[in-house]
Amino acid sequence: MRIVVKVGTSTLTHTTGRMDIRHVETLCKVLSDVKNAGYEIVLVSSGAIGMGVGKLNLRERPADMPGKQAAAAVGQCELMYVYDKLFNQYNHTIAQILLTGEDLRDDARHQNFSNTVGRLLELGVLPVINENDTVSTAEIAVGDNDTLGALVAESVHADLLIVLTDIDGLYTADPRRDTHAKLIPEVREITQQMRESAGGGGTALSTGGMATKLIAADICMKAGCDMVILNGSKPLLVYDVLEGKQVGTRFIGRKQK
Repeated sequence: MRIVVKVGTSTLTHTTGRMDIRHVETLCKVLSDVKNAGYEIVLVSSGAIGMGVGKLNLRERPADMPGKQAAAAVGQCELMYVYDKLFNQYNHTIAQILLTGEDLRDDARHQNFSNTVGRLLELGVLPVINENDTVSTAEIAVGDNDTLGALVAESVHADLLIVLTDIDGLYTADPRRDTHAKLIPEVREITQQMRESAGGGGTALSTGGMATKLIAADICMKAGCDMVILNGSKPLLVYDVLEGKQVGTRFIGRKQK
């Protein structure tokens, strides 16, 4: 079984921009264990800009494009250093792949990317993928690694995309504002009401939100790939997903006949 795990900035860092050591260490331990069990893992990781903000001791995420790119350049080094160190403790080798939107839109470059990921998985390597925020501009403006995660899952023919974020799943309304909001355990069709209830962006250091996750879910479902939204502060929930337990929100992929 091939699994893509997308982890958001809100899971990887504190509000200060500094790394959330407990969450990151637990995540790497769980993914290493899952890989030991025979699963193929591809990690799509946000966090370069957020970690750069912390590393540079900035008070907030830069608003200008050169500032975001500078933070990403610093933060990406920190991010990969941490992943390499933690996964190496469990005898797993990682590889870094930085993408822009054009890499997925251009047929030849898209095929090269798919071939590279396939060979890395054959070699037992765990690919870590992020947007190339240092040189791209449109992608930073959109801030949409949720869609990137879905496109990667589609490209590598994944069976499942797990999205780790700062909320337990998809709700009937925004649970931060509506105390009567209820978690939706399973989705077989994304309705207009769901899109209208999804709201806007995420935290101060991240730029994603539930709206982008619904776009990602739509991509996955059409590709026949399930997607699960989980609370990234509880990486151990990944075990529950793989054991078939009901956690988070699962979007059911429409298998092609």
